[in-house]
Amino acid sequence: MKAALRKGLDRILGDATATIDTIEPGSIVVAPRKPIALDDEAAITEVLDLAARIGAVLLDSGTGAIDTRSQIEFVAGIFGLDDVEVDVTFNTILVSARRGPTLPPITTVRTVHYRSLDFTRLAHIDRLVRRIRQLAITPGTAHRIVDGITASPHPYPYWFATLSWGLMALGISILLGGTALVGTTSFLTTIVIVSLNRILARIGTPIFFQQVLGGFIAVLPAAGLYHWREELDIVFAPSQVIAAGIVVLLSGLSLVGSVQDAITGAPLTGTARFSEVVLMTGGILAGVGLAISLVEAMGVTLPGLSTTSPFGRADVISSLLGGAMAAGAFAAASYAERRAIPVALGAGMLATGVVTGLAYTAAGPIVASACASVVVGLVGGLAARRALVPPLVVAVAGIAPLLPGLAMYRGLYGVMSQQTIAGFRELATAITIGCSIAAGVTLGEFIARKLKRPHLPVSLVRGRATGTDAKYLGLTLPRRKPGRWNT
Repeated sequence: MKAALRKGLDRILGDATATIDTIEPGSIVVAPRKPIALDDEAAITEVLDLAARIGAVLLDSGTGAIDTRSQIEFVAGIFGLDDVEVDVTFNTILVSARRGPTLPPITTVRTVHYRSLDFTRLAHIDRLVRRIRQLAITPGTAHRIVDGITASPHPYPYWFATLSWGLMALGISILLGGTALVGTTSFLTTIVIVSLNRILARIGTPIFFQQVLGGFIAVLPAAGLYHWREELDIVFAPSQVIAAGIVVLLSGLSLVGSVQDAITGAPLTGTARFSEVVLMTGGILAGVGLAISLVEAMGVTLPGLSTTSPFGRADVISSLLGGAMAAGAFAAASYAERRAIPVALGAGMLATGVVTGLAYTAAGPIVASACASVVVGLVGGLAARRALVPPLVVAVAGIAPLLPGLAMYRGLYGVMSQQTIAGFRELATAITIGCSIAAGVTLGEFIARKLKRPHLPVSLVRGRATGTDAKYLGLTLPRRKPGRWNT
């Protein structure tokens, strides 16, 4: 029976067995937890370390500092530690438990050394926290689950993630009204950028220089095709290809988390994250600027940009398809679960639809992007609980098509082509759009939390678990006669 259950889980979840699904049913208890004795240092340290490890995975995945702190406090409290202090900064988590006036506090510290886009790992941690709340999982069992989550490989191979980044660039080019040649060039250019940056990451190259290389490569194929357009008898807009490459490079930055921290009461962490975003964005602009200078020195002059876009947006259907493709491809490239990819597709289509609809009104790009991000945050927060997908996955994927890659390129090109005032105006617009997107997502998620709170199955509240509840929680339990779960 056990082998059959494990085989079924492997077929549904692939290699993602490092979750609560691996717990033996006999270890599940639905009784309240007992408080931990204040003089039991080993038990307190075990719970604090578990809470800090869960917080480290959340922080690594881009979760805001306030949400991370809330999850840590919850995990500690559910195991009987109510009087705890949690301090979450840019890359450090400190958790301290007070033990009264006569005993010294116990403190544990965790440091996040790197940040990675693995939404499957985030989903597993989110699912684990849900089950810690609803099932009496022991700290030791939870530690083993976290060990498996952090040690498990990505759910998709690297070539699939690289292909997904290329598809994202293709979707952005469709959204911008590009031709088949523009889409193909964007697709191939992005694959080259991601492949080279992956090599640089393996040898320990700082991400700033990876961004510089990405921005540099994004210009070269576009400039070459534009220079030879008459010989090849093609109509080609290089700004579309460059903008698609910039959006792909921007999508991996924690813009949402930085603004969310600043808004929700973590200014130090928000400032640090926003500084990182600004630095990485500066790397992209530096690479683009170097490439433009190089091609101009070689006699290739890119077309000038006026204050308006030289090409129109795609029609409504193409815009929706392009936005959906970009969001879904970003989710796949970020190793989201298979169940999350259709949700990301819908979020991208929804965001693009709102922006496209507001384009027919007097609303400018800043207002349109803000409204679209509020809708994505709201609908994503409600739908995420239904699909057991973390809201962050839906939000970050949904806003990917809205990132202002074209405005950034136009602003930089304006500054370099002696149109300083117009160029800085475009750069300021790009920054404002980015901040409005992040703020809108935060507002939408806040409204979603007030409208609908997570549902707790009635049978669990009454002290018993049924097959229906197990399915709701994602558990696969063997058939047995109705009754209570006992240890």
